[in-house]
Amino acid sequence: MKDNHSATSRRSFLKSTLTLPVALAAAPSLFTQAATAAEAPASASLPRRQLGKNGPPVTLLGMGGMMGALSPDYIDIAWSMGIRYFDTADCYLHGQSEKIFGQWLAKYPERRKEIFLVSKDHPHKGPEQLLTMIDKRLAALGTTYLDAFYIHGIGPREYGEDSLNWPKSDAFKKTAETLKSSGKVKLVGFSCHDGRLPDYLNAAAAGGFLDIIMLAFNPFYEKGGKFDQAFDAAHQAGIGLIAMKTMRTTKDVPKRLPEFDKLGLTTHQAVLHSVWSDPRITAIVNMIDNVDQMQSSTSAARSYKTPLKFAHLELLKETIIAGRRTMCTGCPSCEAFAKQTDFAFHDIARFVTYYEQDGNTDARNYYHALPTTVRDTAKVDLAALRDGCHFKTDYPEIIRRAERYFA
Repeated sequence: MKDNHSATSRRSFLKSTLTLPVALAAAPSLFTQAATAAEAPASASLPRRQLGKNGPPVTLLGMGGMMGALSPDYIDIAWSMGIRYFDTADCYLHGQSEKIFGQWLAKYPERRKEIFLVSKDHPHKGPEQLLTMIDKRLAALGTTYLDAFYIHGIGPREYGEDSLNWPKSDAFKKTAETLKSSGKVKLVGFSCHDGRLPDYLNAAAAGGFLDIIMLAFNPFYEKGGKFDQAFDAAHQAGIGLIAMKTMRTTKDVPKRLPEFDKLGLTTHQAVLHSVWSDPRITAIVNMIDNVDQMQSSTSAARSYKTPLKFAHLELLKETIIAGRRTMCTGCPSCEAFAKQTDFAFHDIARFVTYYEQDGNTDARNYYHALPTTVRDTAKVDLAALRDGCHFKTDYPEIIRRAERYFA
């Protein structure tokens, strides 16, 4: 089976290569652009990209703050490898994540001005609640300001249908202006991995006042489709766009393929390059579980010079689809399904991913925090969702695993 798949991959690669001139001519001009990455020793900052119209240049790679390995020493290793972008939240590691970053900053206060530090909170009563939350975030981190402050995981299930309008609302605009004028926050935005992501992107583009959005991103979206259009609208509005969940689909892919060996990349490094190949993405923020992953990811950032060719992107897509999948980072079929049902298929798949890939037993608590009505499969056709999914994510099997793990 493995040999057959390898042969199929090579046939597809060659076929894609033959059609490459036509494909590139039809592709958006963004795939012909590149970030410049000067050669640098390992201790120096990673290459950077400009963050939207209001932000500073930030490193291509950022490190999340949710992994069990997080400690001041671990952050110090990330610093030594050139990472200058750090992302945390009020709820990560039961509230300890921010404190760990604070311990590191207390040890190296001179480094505060050299990093881009992000935290998030959950204003369930509306964006204005961020004004009373910011001081708690600053106290936990031991800093006087955040480089960016997010609404965490915006979506109608957690924040209500009205939240679809928040990114263009006067209330959120005034809140953002107040936060920034206070000097406690430099940039304001939200994170989102909801099926209604295109709607939130379009609202943010229409509002025109948000600075930054962190979004679940996979580089194999439909070019010219609804997500691509919304994504581009946010980019054209000058919003800095940060990719997350980029490695969630790659757990079971082969570590190496000959086509990527020729580029000096592992398959996982090629996935990172595929995301950076879209210049509308400023940076990738990933949960980096160990030093090996950190070395691999920072090496990929330093080696990135030009976008991957269309044939390589197609090979990556085929390889990922062929692997056993847990979490889909979103496609038009999922978005349409999300509008038709209250069933929390995106959230449940995410919790199963946390449990299986990260060993995060808190996933059980996240699952049970969902209302029972959005976990009820009686009125939902998960097989239809699977069959319509661009990536053929096996949602019936994922839901069965969730019920077994979290019952």
